[in-house]
Amino acid sequence: MKNEHPEVKFGKTGVLLINLGTPDSTNWWDIRKYLKEFLSDRRVIEVNPFLWQIILNLFILTFRPSKTAKAYKKIWMKDKNMSPLRYYTEIKDKFFKRFRVREFNCTTSLPAVCISNDSNSV
Repeated sequence: MKNEHPEVKFGKTGVLLINLGTPDSTNWWDIRKYLKEFLSDRRVIEVNPFLWQIILNLFILTFRPSKTAKAYKKIWMKDKNMSPLRYYTEIKDKFFKRFRVREFNCTTSLPAVCISNDSNSV
């Protein structure tokens, strides 16, 4: 390690699993809402925000939800009425609860909102 790197304290291991979300359903409005939130995040799209909002709202959010909905319909878990990402995230949550994991649910919207499901977390 470089000398300017802070000292690494060993002893605890953490796992951070992050995803960028999934739409609530495969309908056009839910897909559009998801795309707007996801693609409005300046950490995802790094171009001039003013120009990007014009492109996003005039073109992408007009045409892309239909194409994206078609793709989601191919993988959507109809029996559970959820995307595979949501399904496997819930499985992961059940698995990690056995290890007293602090769980945070975050949005991609700005500012990012993280809510702890653990009353002992700060």
